[in-house]
Parts: sequence; C-alpha cells; structure tokens
Amino acid sequence: MEISIVFIAKYLVFVSAAIAAVFFLRQPRARQKEILLFAVILLPLSYIMAKIISCFFFNPRPFVVDNLTPLIQHAADNGFPSEHTLFGAAVAAAVFHFNKKVGMLLALLATLVGAARVLAGVHHWADILGSISIVLLAYLMTLIFRRFNLRNKKYAQKRIGGK
Repeated sequence: MEISIVFIAKYLVFVSAAIAAVFFLRQPRARQKEILLFAVILLPLSYIMAKIISCFFFNPRPFVVDNLTPLIQHAADNGFPSEHTLFGAAVAAAVFHFNKKVGMLLALLATLVGAARVLAGVHHWADILGSISIVLLAYLMTLIFRRFNLRNKKYAQKRIGGK
C-alpha cells in the first residue's frame, strides 16, 4: 500500500502530463495553437499566484507538526500550496477547456495526487484545496483575458475592414 501511495504522490503527475501531451498532439494544428496559448497563460499564472500566496500563508508540513515520519523525503518547508497538485490541476484545467472528458480524467488524477501526498504525510488537505482553488482562480482569469483579447481582435478587424 505504501508503494502505491508513494508512486501516486510522486509520479502520477507525470502520467497526467503524458496524457495531456497525447491529447495535444492528436489535435489539428490550429487547435494546438489555441491549447498552447491557453496553457502558456494558465500554467505560469497558476504558479506565480501560488508563489505569491505562499509568501502570506505558511502551513508547516504534517511530519513537522505531528512529528511523524513521511513516506517521502521532503524538506521541512512551507507545505502550502502543493506544487504537485497545482501542476496536475493546471494541466487538467488547460485540457478541460478544450475537452471536458479528458479534462475531468486529469482533474481526478490531480485529486489522487493530492490525496496521496496527504497520505504520505507531506501535505495537509488545506494545501491540496489551496492548490485547486488557485488553479480555479487562474482558470477564470485566463478565460477573462481570452475573452477580452478576442473582443479586441474582433473590434480591430471591424475597424480595418470598415475603412
């Protein structure tokens, strides 16, 4: 059981990335450009937001607070948010925007990664929920940016076409 928890906690996020890569590569070139643009905004935005928030919210890791031995070796630093869960959830959100079924599968895998990291003793549930919340906020911000950008392009095209 411990081997499964460690594998899921450490490596399942790479399986998620591989699934997302296969999904991406199976798309037509025009769709790949859309996905790439969306991901290039969403993933760094999620990471930057997580880094900023972690400066204001410190959550010691469970093995530090509860004096237990974690299943995974880890530094006794800030556990908030879970970067593994953050990455998995961000990849899931990027894919979800273009394919709900594959995105939901990846969201399930990200949740499994988070649960395994809690079971491994390196994160609290607040770290996992924080990661997911940050990605949801970044996803909404990306949607707003995308909608605003598309509106500006349409406006510019009308102005050029109308001259």
